[in-house]
Amino acid sequence: MKDKKLKVGIAGYGVVGKRRRLHIDKHPNFKTVAVSDITISPEVKEHENAKAFHNYDDLLCEPLDIVFVCLPNYLAPQITIKALKRGFHVFCEKPPGQNVSDIEQVIKEEKHHPHLVLKYGFNHRYHDSVMQALQIINGGKMGEIINVRGVYGKSKVVDFSGGWRAERKYSGGGILLDQGIHMVDLIRFFCGEFYEVKSFISNDFWKYDVEDNAYALMRNSKGVVAMLHSSATQWEHKFLLTISLTKGSIELSGFLTGSKSYGEEMLIIRMRDNAYHGTVREERIKYLDDHSWEDEIDEFADAIIEHKKLVYGTSEDALKTMKLVYGIYQSDTDWCEKYNIKI
Repeated sequence: MKDKKLKVGIAGYGVVGKRRRLHIDKHPNFKTVAVSDITISPEVKEHENAKAFHNYDDLLCEPLDIVFVCLPNYLAPQITIKALKRGFHVFCEKPPGQNVSDIEQVIKEEKHHPHLVLKYGFNHRYHDSVMQALQIINGGKMGEIINVRGVYGKSKVVDFSGGWRAERKYSGGGILLDQGIHMVDLIRFFCGEFYEVKSFISNDFWKYDVEDNAYALMRNSKGVVAMLHSSATQWEHKFLLTISLTKGSIELSGFLTGSKSYGEEMLIIRMRDNAYHGTVREERIKYLDDHSWEDEIDEFADAIIEHKKLVYGTSEDALKTMKLVYGIYQSDTDWCEKYNIKI
């Protein structure tokens, strides 16, 4: 298996699918042999040195080992289930579907295939700033987490992937489900599970049937409070996560992405002094290289080839993150009644 090239098919060959392929084909044991996308004409049989299909069902008829699912939310769970039934390992982008029920159905199917690996693309966990922040927190020198404040925003709901993100029947949700889910996942990553949630959900500006702002206040069993603002009225791309601890604070500011639109990725560590309860020392660490996509695929490959246990991106993790996202939705009863939100 170590010397074998595993055959990869990519369902959804848009911006994300093409970027995934760059890192798939860098791996010594992976090779992209087929792609599918609705933008590929049915008459086209080959595209960028791979078999090409207009329909992802045709892609699934190929003798593949692995399928990468880079499709809209309403399609992601059904093709994931079909790929598992075909005996393929699956890597699926976030979110795992439109709602909690979608991921529960996937997990039900996954249990019938214990020999297959299913991984979800919660890419932010693999960034160096995030990994170093976790290492510092787990080291204990900065004490216990008191609270967390996160802002993740951009200037609109509809982006490069097309208008489907602005229609609930296709997306299932707006900025929170599309982008804010990464911040929700990171808050869980650092703080564990939250059981008390209060929120306001709004679509007052863009007027789509999905939210353009979500404001959430959450508390876990240890009393840690997390505040989240997921916004499509930020008027700039912004990522900021501040973690306050008993002996100082950690700030994750900016994020390295393909678009470079979130600015420099930086980790700011501030230590407090008991003498006057202020910051006495500050350290700034700047990250110049993003290898998160490559590391994510490496872990997926190790789970398949070396039979190692997945650390991040398991279906159980995806389920918990989706439950918290929907906990935020459901906490605003007016929003739920307006759009008949169901888990």
